[in-house]
Amino acid sequence: QVQLVESGGGLVQPGGSLRLSCVVSGFTFSSYAMSWYRQAPGKERELVAASAGGSINYADSVKGRFAISRDNAKNTVYLQMNSLKPEDTAVYYCYAERSLYGRTYRYWGQGTQVTVSS
Repeated sequence: QVQLVESGGGLVQPGGSLRLSCVVSGFTFSSYAMSWYRQAPGKERELVAASAGGSINYADSVKGRFAISRDNAKNTVYLQMNSLKPEDTAVYYCYAERSLYGRTYRYWGQGTQVTVSS
């Protein structure tokens, strides 16, 4: 059974930091590209950061403030978020994807709420 379980969200003041974690099970973690997405109220879900095949990419809005990393031994992907702003408030989702023999496998976590407010 595939599971992606996020944790680490919460309420933080502007300028603060949070570290999100996503622990996965049910598939070969090291073979998957891992990403973090977020969705704010009334907005579309957007890519925040992605880690795939040694390549890392960030949305322009978080460059220099957020960092994605992964620990294949722990089947965990992290999102370190620094210098948080109110506009970072959203539900953050962990996402896994792999293409194999013409088929694409996609899995989402349940999301964790991040609220940046004074």
